[in-house]
Amino acid sequence: MSTLSDKHLLGIKNLQKEDIDLIFKTADNFKEVINRPIRKVPSLRDITIANLFFENSTRTRLSFELAEKRLSADTLNFSAASSSVKKGETLLDTVNNILAMKVDMIVMRHPDAGASTFLANHIDVPIVNAGDGAHEHPTQALLDAYSIREKLGDLNGKKVVIVGDILHSRVALSNIFCLKMLGAEVKVCGPSTLIPKYIESLGVGYEPDLMTALEWCDVANMLRIQLERQDTKFFPSLKEYSMMYGLNKERLDSLSKQITVMHPGPINRGVEITSDVADSKQAIILDQVENGVAIRMAVLYLLANSIKK
Repeated sequence: MSTLSDKHLLGIKNLQKEDIDLIFKTADNFKEVINRPIRKVPSLRDITIANLFFENSTRTRLSFELAEKRLSADTLNFSAASSSVKKGETLLDTVNNILAMKVDMIVMRHPDAGASTFLANHIDVPIVNAGDGAHEHPTQALLDAYSIREKLGDLNGKKVVIVGDILHSRVALSNIFCLKMLGAEVKVCGPSTLIPKYIESLGVGYEPDLMTALEWCDVANMLRIQLERQDTKFFPSLKEYSMMYGLNKERLDSLSKQITVMHPGPINRGVEITSDVADSKQAIILDQVENGVAIRMAVLYLLANSIKK
C-alpha cells in the first residue's frame, strides 16, 4: 500500500519529489480507468468525503466530485452560500459538525489563505486544499505538470513561462513550486504591478516582454486576471492588458518554434487568450481538464490509504 509523506495535501511546498512521482504513477493507472467503458473502481467504496466549497468553483468542484464517484466514495457537497456560515458559525464548528456525521476526508476551497492549514491543526482526517485565497492550489499545479509531462515527456530542463496576474494567483505559486521541484526552468511575465516583489527569491526570472518570453519558453501557461481579488486598478484597462499580454494566433504563428499553450480556466476569451489559440492544436486546455480527474483520483486514493478504519 502506497501513501504520501504527509496525511494532508495542503500545498506543493509540503510535498517531496517522491510524492509527486507517486501521484503521477498512480494517475497513470487511473487515467486508463477513466478511458475504458466502465469508468469506475471500488477503491474508496467505504470512504466518505465532504466537499466544502466556501468560494465559487465549477471545474475544480466538478472534477473532485467526479474523481470521488469514479473511486466509488460516498460524497457530501457543501456550499457556504446556503449554510449556517451565513448565520455566524465558525469554520471549525462547521467542519466538526460535518465530521460528527462520520466523514473520513475533507476537500476544501476557502477564500482565506492558510484556511486548510488552520483546519489541519485542529482535526484528524486528511484534508485536500482545493485552493485557499491567493496562496496555493496544489492539485491544479499537479495536473498542469502532469499534462506537460504527457505532452513533452520529462519536465527536467523544460522552459515554462507563466503569464498574467501572478500577484493574486494561487495557481502561479503552486505551479512554481511544482515545476521547480521537477527540474523545469520557470519565468513569469506580466505587468510589473502584478508581479510579487519576492518572485526572484523563488528561483524564478521575470520577463516583462511577452514576445521575448514566448520565444524563450517551451510551454506558456496563460493565467486569468483575478479581478475579484483586486482592490485597486493594477493596469489601465483590459483592452490595454490584452494588447500587451494577450496571446493571439498572430503572435503564436510568428514564433520561431511551436510552443505548448495552457490555461487553468476559466478563460476570458479575448483578454488573456483568443479563441483561435484556445481551440488550436497547440493548446492542451481540455487535456488539463481530463488529467485533473485522474490526478485528483490519485491524490484521494493515496491519502485514503493513511486512514485507519
